[in-house]
Amino acid sequence: MSINRRFFLKSSGIALASIGAMQSAPSFLQRIALGVDKSASGRRKTLIAIFQRGAVDGLNMVVPHGERSYYSLRPTLAIPQPKRGNADAAIDLDGFFGLNPSLAALKPLWDNRRLAIVDAVGSPDNTRSHFDAQDYMESATPGVKSTRDGWLNRYLQVNADPKATPFRAVSMTQSLPRTMQGRAPAIAINNLRDFTIQAGASSASVQGGFESIYDKGVNDVLQGTGKETFEAVNFLKKVNPSQYAPENGAQYPRGPFGNALLQIAQLIKAGVGLDVAFTDTAISFSYDARGLRLEQG
Repeated sequence: MSINRRFFLKSSGIALASIGAMQSAPSFLQRIALGVDKSASGRRKTLIAIFQRGAVDGLNMVVPHGERSYYSLRPTLAIPQPKRGNADAAIDLDGFFGLNPSLAALKPLWDNRRLAIVDAVGSPDNTRSHFDAQDYMESATPGVKSTRDGWLNRYLQVNADPKATPFRAVSMTQSLPRTMQGRAPAIAINNLRDFTIQAGASSASVQGGFESIYDKGVNDVLQGTGKETFEAVNFLKKVNPSQYAPENGAQYPRGPFGNALLQIAQLIKAGVGLDVAFTDTAISFSYDARGLRLEQG
């Protein structure tokens, strides 16, 4: 089997973006150690962004049951006002707004003041293209298609951390989302178990071959990036995030979305220096004789 950089990029279980070339050997391990120390203090905060792709009917998700016009304008689609014993009614939050009954699991978070809802907001651009609207959401520049960086990447740029590890910004997706594309380093991992250089049964020997290729030539512009990649792979194998099990009765839903959330939690516990995490899921609404139902695609 011939080994080249194109094969490496296609066959690896990771997607690296915006990691610049380096003049000397990377300082990955030192930055990892600093990241772990910072995490151990318990003061590190992680921003987790979840993009719910699809069409959301906001008025039937967070129901303005205290507004008469809501019912007069939606005689057949409106969620009923909160009423004891009615499983199809809105779940009251503050006497005016309520949750769709399919979102009952969020009510305890609201009661414990761990959930905030920003209502009546949206893009000022009136495009009727779902794809343009989604792009504007991820770039945070409504109506402007020329924006190169996603809003999460711009956040990373503004809050640059010289001690950051390659795991500072991780997207648990197949490829790097628009939200995290840009000049700041970020990686996409579809599954932690796949965070390796894969080439069938000969993965170990192939990885060694890749390492020797990237080690050639001091002036090779990809040498630094290649070393960072292999050190990241080896480090993640050693810390083994999957060893961390959910605590406090936490149960993650089965499926890709639940698995992504579980692995984000494992990365946080592993202390790899995670500051920003991203994942997405497809959300849709359907109507039946009893009203709106929230579904995960």
